[in-house]
Amino acid sequence: MVAIVAHEGPKEMSTVRYIVDDVADSVDFYVSKLGFEVEMQVPAFASLVHGDLTLWLAGPRASASRPMLDGAVPSPGGWSRFVLIVDDLQALVSKLTEDGVVFKNDIVENQGANRFCARTLPVT
Repeated sequence: MVAIVAHEGPKEMSTVRYIVDDVADSVDFYVSKLGFEVEMQVPAFASLVHGDLTLWLAGPRASASRPMLDGAVPSPGGWSRFVLIVDDLQALVSKLTEDGVVFKNDIVENQGANRFCARTLPVT
């Protein structure tokens, strides 16, 4: 999931890894809908950038998708988030909704910053 926040101030971020079902579909989503740029892409993995944030997308054949010692297999989903800071939150929400993105909740006012969470990982 992605938390998208309208916020002023420093925009320092780092690297986040997501497990995805389909690397190509996920790359298309993050590039076309959220403005990421492709840094590197192979069938099992992609590295995307958005400002100071690097997003690693690991598909089923990536090393990140190997079973854990207890046999658990990493899978897409969960409550992990990264934050994208935008100037016009309402405009982005409207555009993404028009494009078919399904949100988990509405925009919520929290300590003066508009916030919301979106289900953004394509499930294929």
